[in-house]
Order: sequence, then C-alpha cells, then structure tokens
Amino acid sequence: MTATAAEIKACCAAAYSSPVAAWLLGPRVHPGGRELTERLIRALGVRTGGVVADVACGLGQSTVQVAGDTGARAIGIDLSPDSIAAARRAADDAGLAGSVEFLVGDAEALPLEDGATDGVLCECSLCTFPNKERAAAEIARVLRPGGRLALSDMVADQERLPASLRTLEAWVACLADARPLRSLVELLAGAGLGIEIVERHDDALARLLDRVDARLLLARSAFARDADLGLLERGLDLVAAARESLELGILGYVVVVARRPVDGLGATTRPMAASNLM
Repeated sequence: MTATAAEIKACCAAAYSSPVAAWLLGPRVHPGGRELTERLIRALGVRTGGVVADVACGLGQSTVQVAGDTGARAIGIDLSPDSIAAARRAADDAGLAGSVEFLVGDAEALPLEDGATDGVLCECSLCTFPNKERAAAEIARVLRPGGRLALSDMVADQERLPASLRTLEAWVACLADARPLRSLVELLAGAGLGIEIVERHDDALARLLDRVDARLLLARSAFARDADLGLLERGLDLVAAARESLELGILGYVVVVARRPVDGLGATTRPMAASNLM
C-alpha cells in the first residue's frame, strides 16, 4: 500500500462520516457499542466538574454519553467537519449541548492546551492514525497529571496478517495498521503513560463482524440491480478474511487504560500473561 498519510486521513474521515458506515456498523461504529463505552467511561474515573476529550469522536454518541453518565464536560474532536456537525446535532437532541463541545481537529495535533483534560477516550481509532507515536504523545500532553486514557482498539499480528488485510480499504476498516498488543502497550508507555488495565474483548469484534456480514448480504440481495456488486463483494471478502484472522488469533480487540504519572511516579501495571500480549 502506497497511500500517503494525508490520503489515509481523508479516506478515514470520509468513510466514518458517511451514512453507509452507520448502517453497516451501527451508530457507534466500533465494537462493543454503548456497553463497552460505559466500561471505558467508568475506567476514566472522571466525575462532575471534570473534562474528558473524546479523540476521533465520529458522530459524537460516546462524547454525549460521557457528559450524560458523569456530569463532566466532554470535548469531542474529529477530523471530519461532517461528523462534527452530526455530533453537535446529537448533543442537541440529547439536551446536553451545554455540557458538550465539538472541535474539528487532528489526533496528531489536538486543539487543546497542555494538561487540559482529566481523561481521554479513544475508541477503535488509534489503529487508523498514520503517526501513532505522535497521537499517543498528544494524548499524554493534554492529560493532567493523574489523568487517564481509556482506549479500545484493534490489535493484529502484523507478520501473519494476510495480504487482503493490508490494503487501503483494510486500513480504513481498522485492520491494516493495527499493532500487536505488546507494541500498543509499549507505544503508550513510550508516551509516558503508566499502564493500569489490559483486557481482551475479541467477542465484541466477532459480533461486529457478524453485523457487517449480515448487512452486506442484505444489500447484495436487496439492491443487486442498483448496487456496485464489486464493492459489495470486496466488503464481504474483507469481512471473511477478518473473521478467519480473528479465529486464528491474528486479529483481536482490546481495552487499555493508562494514566499520566503524578510527580514523575508511574502507575502500577497490572500483571499480564505473556500469551495475552499478541
């Protein structure tokens, strides 16, 4: 794959702001839905009066959920102006516009001051950022000392990833540039964050793949005369390859909670079995 960082960002922004993405993936567009987001919000430990940034917030459902569940001020940041416009409408519909702010911005250059947040939420997005090291550094920068990152993301054994999951389409689908879990943990640690929690949620990914497969099959049967069958078939092939890779342990989905140290003291990392660090 030879796409530039700018092309990758543009493709991701366009794809996830489209109605097709919400129809295929569900309104949350990431594995685990509202329930897993609730788990991440609890892990942040932020309460009324705090500030949480939702990096790559998409259509804003999780940002709104943060404000509604915690009473904190929530700031959603996304590269797509269309997604930000939709997110603002979602906040208005939920009656939480006064507690939520949405900004157009790049995860690799967050439009926030140093230490501006008590927590950062990032769901199934780091795997799509071209410069993951820069994005991790930006997340660490905007966290106050003691603040937490609650991240859910794809992980992949890059050495075993099939060629069909290394394309631009696969990158946009969160597959082509996902890191092994061990590398993801090291990436966050390298940004100065202490790892507190690591959890596997492969079942959430399996359920999302089942949904996408069912929707693509429905589209193929219902709209065969009008739809781009080649595009549908590529989508079905991508899902099949992802499902097989999940079954073989090549792909997975994880939650990682990390904390910015206070006074130079790192957080205590919970023990993790080596077999779980894919």
